[in-house]
Amino acid sequence: MSLFDDLSRFLETRLDEFLRANPHLELRALEDQLRGQEEDALRLLGNLKRREKELESNILETAQDIQQWHKRIEKAKAANRQDLVGPAQEREAALLRKGNHLWGQMKSVKERITQTTELRQRVSNKRQEVKTKIAQAAAQRAAQQAAQTATDTDWGTAGWNQTTYSGAQAFDPLDETFRQWEAEEDLNELKRQMGS
Repeated sequence: MSLFDDLSRFLETRLDEFLRANPHLELRALEDQLRGQEEDALRLLGNLKRREKELESNILETAQDIQQWHKRIEKAKAANRQDLVGPAQEREAALLRKGNHLWGQMKSVKERITQTTELRQRVSNKRQEVKTKIAQAAAQRAAQQAAQTATDTDWGTAGWNQTTYSGAQAFDPLDETFRQWEAEEDLNELKRQMGS
């Protein structure tokens, strides 16, 4: 085992502990991931709809070409121009194959649009659920902080009415100092274990 592996494992453990202690941050990370997936789905939908319009245009153009060649075949038959009928029929057949191919692509694109729309909706719903959980967790934390502040005040442990510290502060310098010191102690202990 290298020092790097041990340090990496130590940091992962601390990160896991931190996320367990602060589940709202894990929910925020999940919401960010879902937002990214929703944006990806919207981009894909835009690309698919542009492709659908291109195919519609190509199908319409091909249909008009088929009509034109069908009229030419009829005209050549009426004029008894067998030298033109055969090649015109081949051209019409090639255009029909092209139209069938384009129609198959259009069907596939429409199915993908439906699937992507459903996926985007599921992701959007899941993201709303996560947002609701984030709001609930925030409300719960606020209630716990309020209860803790009330308990601290009731028991007289709020620093004997010290005005520079409030239990509801977002940043507590003393707590931060202890956390840094404890992390350094844990790291030093890990180094001592690695050295022996």
